[in-house]
Amino acid sequence: MSASRDRLIGVACGLGAGAMWGLVFLAPKVAPDASPMLMSAGRYLAYGIIAALLLAPRWKRVAALLDARAWRALAWLSLAGNIVYYLFLVVSVHFAGVAASALIVGMVPVVVAVWGLRDPDAPPLRKVGPPILLAAFAVALIGWESLSRDAAAGRDAVSVLIGLGCGLAALLCWSAYAVGNSRWMARLPQVGAHDWSLLTGVVTGAFALLLAVPALLGAGEATAEQWARLAAVSVGVAVLASIVGNAFWNQASRLLPLSMLGQMIVFETLFAFLYGYLWEARGPTVVEIVAMILMIVSVVWCLRAHRTSAVAVVEGDH
Repeated sequence: MSASRDRLIGVACGLGAGAMWGLVFLAPKVAPDASPMLMSAGRYLAYGIIAALLLAPRWKRVAALLDARAWRALAWLSLAGNIVYYLFLVVSVHFAGVAASALIVGMVPVVVAVWGLRDPDAPPLRKVGPPILLAAFAVALIGWESLSRDAAAGRDAVSVLIGLGCGLAALLCWSAYAVGNSRWMARLPQVGAHDWSLLTGVVTGAFALLLAVPALLGAGEATAEQWARLAAVSVGVAVLASIVGNAFWNQASRLLPLSMLGQMIVFETLFAFLYGYLWEARGPTVVEIVAMILMIVSVVWCLRAHRTSAVAVVEGDH
């Protein structure tokens, strides 16, 4: 019963993380005049400052729990899952649009779930293979729909290809982060999920300081309204996506096995589409509705596969 309850709480945390992270796909549309480098620097400077302020009262106690290897892990996780990932994502949204970007990043569940099959507690491939394939089919449906719409609108093929390439790079970065973050949190149970998120924020903020210099030099002239919009988007995304969303995700990482954790990222794709529909003031097409239903079915199916596996383990122990 405890394992089942933990799984349900983990799924709820994954849902919360997806709701927060879906906002990052909308951010480039809200501040379209900001360069990808400037938007990334702004978001993660705000994230670093807020994280440092929240962590300051207990900094010495939390920092003492980490060794040199853990700090190096935080460095590459901050680069892969935050700075580099977001740079690629913003470029992808600019050139390929929200739908195509969300589609590609939506493949993270497939990559992470396949990777997680190597874990000793993972269910057999015959149980998780079908929901993984269903998720891949759902993402392919959304991709076909969005790319067909781009072709009909006569968008520049080279720009779309650049956007899709950056989306694939973002997919690889986030997959590496999802796997590495889960592994390191398992190695450091003494560090709370929220504190790990804040530590990631502090390290990411340090990298953002280095990124801010070339970003500002290449920013050119901008109006006061454009700077205000960028500042508002940066702080909003930092608080909601980076602070709140990462805290939800880290809690889910503690409660769910890796092969199931990857499935939770489909919620980010669903919310990205929802926010995109609201921004574009339109409803989903029939194909998009079918694809989203298939994604939800995939998550529920994967949940049931893991629950059955957990029961089998318990019975085997008896």
